[in-house]
Amino acid sequence: MLKTFSITDIGKKRKLNQDFVYSSERPVGSLANLFLVADGMGGHNAGDYASRVAVETIVEKAAASSETEPIRILEEAIQAANTLVRRRAARFSWLEGMGTTVVAAVCEGNSLWVANVGDSRLYVANDKGIRQITKDHSWVEEMVRRGEIDREAARNHANKNIITRAVGAEDTVNVDFFTVRLEEGDEILMCTDGLTNMLEDEEIRMILEGARDIVEKAQALVKAANEHGGRDNISVILIAGVK
Repeated sequence: MLKTFSITDIGKKRKLNQDFVYSSERPVGSLANLFLVADGMGGHNAGDYASRVAVETIVEKAAASSETEPIRILEEAIQAANTLVRRRAARFSWLEGMGTTVVAAVCEGNSLWVANVGDSRLYVANDKGIRQITKDHSWVEEMVRRGEIDREAARNHANKNIITRAVGAEDTVNVDFFTVRLEEGDEILMCTDGLTNMLEDEEIRMILEGARDIVEKAQALVKAANEHGGRDNISVILIAGVK
C-alpha cells in the first residue's frame, strides 16, 4: 500500500506561494491514483492562479476521461489545462503571460507513469542512490545538454530560472512522458525548483536516508531548502510503499 505525504512552503523570500500540489491515493477516473506538482509564473497573482487552474483542470479532465491508458489520460488532461490557461490569460489583462510547470505521476504496482512540462522534477530514490527521471525544460539545461556549460556552472547561472516549456505558453504544449519500472523500496520524490535550486541531488539523497518516515523526510527537505536561503516557494510530494 502506498504511503504519501505532500507539503508546500512559501520559502524565505517570496510574498506569495505560486506552487500548487495535488495528491490522491484513491483512483481518479481510470487512474489508480494521481499526484501533481505545479510551479506558476506571472505577475501579481497570475502565477498562483495558473498553477491552481492547471492542476484543477488536469484532475477534472482525468476523472472524466474515457481513456484507460495513463499516458493518454495525462496527455489529454494537460492539453486541456494548457488551453484553459491560455484562454483565461487572453481574457483577463492581469493574467496575461501566465503559465506553469507541471509534473504528474501515476503509480500502480511496480509501474510509474510520469508527465512533465517545465523544470519541476520527479526523482526515484533508494538505498543505491537517487536518479532524476524528468528532464528540465530550461534554457540553462539545454546549454548543459549541448555541452556549452557544465553542471556546476548551470547551478549558479543567472538565467537558470528561464524555462523553455510551460503550460499556457503556446497553443499546444509539448509534454514529456516517462514509464519507469519500480523496485521494492523505491521512493518517489516530486518537487519544484525551490527545492532543487537550494539542494544538490546528493544532499537530497542524504536527507531521505537520514529521516525516519516520509513525513519527517519531506519536512526535513523543506527545512534544509529554507536553511540554504529559501529563495523560492518549496513543494514536495513523497511516495513510498512500492511493492
